[in-house]
Amino acid sequence: MDAFYASIEQRDRPELKGRPVIVGGAPKERGVVATCSYEARKFGIHSAMASSKAYKLCPHAVFLRPRFDVYKSVAVDIRKIFREYTDLVEPLSLDEAFLDVTDNKFQIPYATIIAEQILKKIYHRTGHLTASAGVSFNKFLAKVASDFKKPGGITIVTPENSDAFISNLPIRKFFGIGKVTEKKMHSLGIRTGSDLKKIDKNMLINTFGKAGHYFYDIAHGYDNRPVKANRIQKSIGKETTLKEDIIDKKQIIETLDNLAAAIEILLKKNKKKGQTITLKVKYYDFQTITRSLTIKDLITDSRIIMKYVLLLLKNTLAGKKKVRLLGITISNFLDNSSKTPKYAQLPLPFPVAACPTLIETGDDLK
Repeated sequence: MDAFYASIEQRDRPELKGRPVIVGGAPKERGVVATCSYEARKFGIHSAMASSKAYKLCPHAVFLRPRFDVYKSVAVDIRKIFREYTDLVEPLSLDEAFLDVTDNKFQIPYATIIAEQILKKIYHRTGHLTASAGVSFNKFLAKVASDFKKPGGITIVTPENSDAFISNLPIRKFFGIGKVTEKKMHSLGIRTGSDLKKIDKNMLINTFGKAGHYFYDIAHGYDNRPVKANRIQKSIGKETTLKEDIIDKKQIIETLDNLAAAIEILLKKNKKKGQTITLKVKYYDFQTITRSLTIKDLITDSRIIMKYVLLLLKNTLAGKKKVRLLGITISNFLDNSSKTPKYAQLPLPFPVAACPTLIETGDDLK
């Protein structure tokens, strides 16, 4: 979807059409931008930006609190449209999904025709909301292509033009490559897909670890991942942006304790038992780090969570450096069909610790 939350707000409040709209936290309450209208993006505003910075860039923007119940309702209606064509729908988020239309319900021979029909149905059934689509022969290329002609556009990448498409693609546009990895690649002279394709696979692996396999494959257009209709929940987490930067250790621990209690409720609700705990800390200067630990115990309640979170906290500067955001995530869930714990690793490019050791990551790993 195109600027999903902001577009819904402009739809429901016609007086906001044509105006810069920002959905997220209020600029005086240390919130962040969830999304913004295209009118706001002209000022350099983007998602995950601090609301205070967005306000400085565009003081006359309209700041609105998210209405997630409304957004979820619209998302349900949109997914119903998807399923008119195929049951192979894999949601990526509330406003985005992969569809495999190889064998579709109308036996339409061209995916582009299906994309056109879906965009039209979304527009007419949701009160003129727009969406964009990427049409290609694998998930990576379809995902990247979907961002090319926003708003309301369709980008097609065929096997014949995929090599040129990837070669001309800036590294920052590659799905799975964030600011930290982009900076590292730039230091190696890798700025486009063409540059990336020239790098030997072993060199990529030596430089980026197992993620090097992924970078090599996508640079050459390889992505054999199927569209999975029933996505497996890989993590459960909670995070909070604090009203004020805090340095007091007791306040930090109290905040984490509240997050752990909320996660315990979610674990029980979803009947999940994990083995990997990840602590996320964003400092006052927006530097973000994570610390992860994989244990033998099954994580089921807040007491166990806090036991190990406190260990992870010792390997941060929290308490010495002001903290802006705190978060806890539980992953590496026990397979319900198995009686013994599994020490697993998430699919690249999102690695986690496969043994009880601490790891530090940048903004790329989420």
